[in-house]
Amino acid sequence: VQLVESGGDSVQPGGSLRLSCAASGFTYSPYSMGWFRQAPGKQREWVSSIRANRGTSYSDSVRGRFTISQNNAKNTLYLQMNSLKPEDTAMYYCAANTRGYGYSEQSAFDYWGQGTQVTVSS
Repeated sequence: VQLVESGGDSVQPGGSLRLSCAASGFTYSPYSMGWFRQAPGKQREWVSSIRANRGTSYSDSVRGRFTISQNNAKNTLYLQMNSLKPEDTAMYYCAANTRGYGYSEQSAFDYWGQGTQVTVSS
């Protein structure tokens, strides 16, 4: 199983970015896919998840600004990030959950990508 993120960049406050996560090697669709982030000096935190037939979920800090989606035909997960703020600066990680429970707990996700850096600064 491999998860490869891309799309990270440096942008000004108020800008937008779209992160992508290319997934490969799964023998069946994961229970959920998610995005997490880790800012310097802080613990990794959950950002958003998508679950088959159960929709999407967002942390309070990004709800209304970020949108998670997936293209099953391309085995790709996306995170559209709008109205970016300096506090969104972090390494963003894609993760897959094949354990069949949870959608925001890091312990529920058993596959992780290497991360892509997002920097929001003027």
